[in-house]
Amino acid sequence: MMSGRRLAARAVWPLLLFGAAFSAASQSYPVRPVRMVIAFAPGGGTDVVGRIIGQRLTELWPQPVVIDNRPGAGSIVGTEIVAKAVPDGYTLQTVSMSHALNVALYRKLPYDPIRDFEHVILAARAPNVLVVHPSLPVKTTKDLIALAKARPGKLNFSSSGTGGVSHLSAQMFCTVAGIDIVHVPYKGAGPAMTALLSGEVQLMMATTPVALSQMKANRVRAIAVASRKRSTLTPDLPTIAEAGFPGFEADTWYGVLAPAHTSAAIVNKLNGDIAQLLRNRDVQAQLEQQGAEVAGGSPQAFRTFAQAEVAKWSKAIRAAGIEPN
Repeated sequence: MMSGRRLAARAVWPLLLFGAAFSAASQSYPVRPVRMVIAFAPGGGTDVVGRIIGQRLTELWPQPVVIDNRPGAGSIVGTEIVAKAVPDGYTLQTVSMSHALNVALYRKLPYDPIRDFEHVILAARAPNVLVVHPSLPVKTTKDLIALAKARPGKLNFSSSGTGGVSHLSAQMFCTVAGIDIVHVPYKGAGPAMTALLSGEVQLMMATTPVALSQMKANRVRAIAVASRKRSTLTPDLPTIAEAGFPGFEADTWYGVLAPAHTSAAIVNKLNGDIAQLLRNRDVQAQLEQQGAEVAGGSPQAFRTFAQAEVAKWSKAIRAAGIEPN
């Protein structure tokens, strides 16, 4: 009769073999081209960040990273492709904060933004900037709030469209500050900024790339940055949090996902390799041109961050009175 010790050894042995094979597979990964899905058309921020990461991984690995743009339905089309892909590490996705917004903007998503993905790494963050027309007699966040309270419903803010980052960031600011400023949506960030430059509206919560050149030309006045801490791109610009709203944060962010059940070994390798390329000064300079700063961190940290973003923006969308599609 077989002893308990032998039975235990026999039970453990297949697990050891599986673990060894798993480790070997992750060490050799990738052995064929890797697809990086971008759920937006070429040229936008998510596409640019995804291409930077893809190009650098191609240089690091023995296999290329192939960019696959799959725009449609506010990024849902491309994201569904990744959610349903084989979880072998050969289909990845670069996402932006729209990944967290969509759960509240659409009644039925064909995937769960947290459960159906492995969160590889938070790659970069681009703080939004609160900017006003130079004619507005305010220089600080507190000045703006005082003016808005004195003129409820009289000031306007532009956005790139209802439910977009600039709209929801500004709406969240209005909610926490207790002020009534009228939202005027435009078809894109460019027209929204043009409206501010012309004085058609008085303020805007703009992404750093959209705002920075206008700030340098003194065509708009920057009041505050919407990140939790001051941005290295605008170190002299105070945060909204510093004006008495601790924890206020409305960044645009970019991260890398893999389908759920991708092995931990491959996820950890991806995390380490992308973290390595993000430390490259040339990569940092490329991201800074997009108004973005390197982020980083562990897969678990990114998952925790994404969960918090879903909750935060769902609350902001409800506060804005936006009905899901």
